[in-house]
Amino acid sequence: MAVLEIRKYPDRILREKTSPVNDFGPSLQRLIDDMIETMYAAPGVGLAANQVGVPKQVMVVDVSTKQQDAPLIVIINPQIVLAEGESASEEGCLSLPDYTTVVKRAERVKVRGLDRHGREIEVEGEGLLARALQHEIDHLNGKLLIDRISRLKREWFKKRYLRQTQQREVVKS
Repeated sequence: MAVLEIRKYPDRILREKTSPVNDFGPSLQRLIDDMIETMYAAPGVGLAANQVGVPKQVMVVDVSTKQQDAPLIVIINPQIVLAEGESASEEGCLSLPDYTTVVKRAERVKVRGLDRHGREIEVEGEGLLARALQHEIDHLNGKLLIDRISRLKREWFKKRYLRQTQQREVVKS
């Protein structure tokens, strides 16, 4: 297993819709294991394959650091089949380091997909799990949390992020 590089905004792959997975062979298993290790090392509660440069519909989620008795979840080709309620809560993203903002999402979701071996699964979540599932599925569809905030907040983010990136480059020189 290996810790992979997490792609940061504005990397183009974060804006691309990912492709469905049809091959559940050793390369997929290795990708899943590497994604899990990368998510824990970051640390984060979820990770989508395009965040590590692979445009495939693969995501991992583990909210056990925030909620008791929550299992590690691996979902291939996920689809939200039910969304209920609404809540607004602060979110961050491994691809947008040092940035958090309040985002409205469904309070409860049901997601269908495949497990790492190609078997059909259904995951129901509420609260943080629902939020994490929706966040990672957004990634797989080429959306970032900044796409869920007002245009004014998004423009402010872009200016601030660009300024911080330029400052980091000056420090590295």
